[in-house]
Amino acid sequence: MHRFMLKSKIHRVTVTDAHLDYEGSITIDENLMNAADLLPYEKVDIYNVSNGERFSTYVIRGKKDSGIIGLNGAAARKGSRGDIIIIASYVTMNNESAKNWTAKCVFVDEKNQIK
Repeated sequence: MHRFMLKSKIHRVTVTDAHLDYEGSITIDENLMNAADLLPYEKVDIYNVSNGERFSTYVIRGKKDSGIIGLNGAAARKGSRGDIIIIASYVTMNNESAKNWTAKCVFVDEKNQIK
């Protein structure tokens, strides 16, 4: 048996940009990507705390130390600048590995800088 487990999350970041006329995705500050073990083009789920929207997209690397969290393309219809979101990634693993698994949780301040 395999389980679908939370790999990492960036908890309660603030959306800084929303660009409808873009190919799609979420732009994330490189520091936050590294802290959450996210790679460019990796699938993530987005949970918008401000409006209840939930959707999936993929990651684009943003400028390091910028605090950028940008919703692009169709994702820009699911949130606006100033919204609070949670970015989550998942992994599958066997049952034995899952029993001892600990996800990475990245917490940020009001400027999307790691606490």
